[in-house]
Amino acid sequence: MKSALLLQQLEEKLEQLAEAVAPHSNNRTPRARFDAQLFHSHSTRLGDYLLEVKESMVMLKQSVACQRTDRVAWMAERVLLQMSALQRELATQSLRKNEAVAVPVSENLYEKLAKHQDYERRLQTMIADRESQLGLCETLIQQQNMQREIAALEGRLQRCLHATRRIERAIEKREH
Repeated sequence: MKSALLLQQLEEKLEQLAEAVAPHSNNRTPRARFDAQLFHSHSTRLGDYLLEVKESMVMLKQSVACQRTDRVAWMAERVLLQMSALQRELATQSLRKNEAVAVPVSENLYEKLAKHQDYERRLQTMIADRESQLGLCETLIQQQNMQREIAALEGRLQRCLHATRRIERAIEKREH
């Protein structure tokens, strides 16, 4: 009964959020606004993020219905984090109106390449650190959390490597 009441309250908050997002749902921004671990979407429209929150809410309800308590806690936290991120973004809409939608002035490709190579080095170091910490984890939950963290870092590293390759190709193109 308690979870039904909490779900109902969460639904009401989501409806209020949907009403607040509605006027801004199709406005485009220069780039994605949220962390990839919080939202799978890389959209530039708030409406797309609202849809993802609604999908998370559906998964939360399914977890409650199946009585998967471990997943319920995780999904509930995710829904709350997604909703609060959207609320913060809505609060800054008036400030963002002055933000240009155009692509920023292109910086020196060599500087960009050096930055990405530094990111790559730092990500590799972070992955190595986490892998060494994984061996020290005592509980299954700690191991799973560390494995998720490693997987997220590896994903970031792959995106970084792709970006580095694109920059290198752009440099080659410019030089020829």
